Amino acid sequence: MDNSNIQDCIDDATYDFTLGQSTSAIDKLTKITQLHPTSFSGWLALTEVLFSEKQYELSLEAAENAFALNPNDIHINTSLSRIWVARGNKEKAEHYSAQARMLGWKNELNNPPEKETL
Repeated sequence: MDNSNIQDCIDDATYDFTLGQSTSAIDKLTKITQLHPTSFSGWLALTEVLFSEKQYELSLEAAENAFALNPNDIHINTSLSRIWVARGNKEKAEHYSAQARMLGWKNELNNPPEKETL
């Protein structure tokens, strides 16, 4: 399965989630991450769906897998911060929040807005 097909499957699971079919979404995303353990997008989507269902331990496991694949992603750092807030660990929450902010600043510095011309 190529990356576009994996993304189609992730999108399908995400659509299930938006329709309130969280169990179906979790099942599909779990299968995707089992078949494609290097799919960062699959792990990130699974992290978010599990978090929304207050399955914080499983969400943390999924987030750690995503983080291992791409530690410089703003979204996974933000997700880890939110998970640690929910779990009551302020120190870890602040760490990942700070990482996300720094990554955002780096992105802004590397991609400055275009100047408007008159």
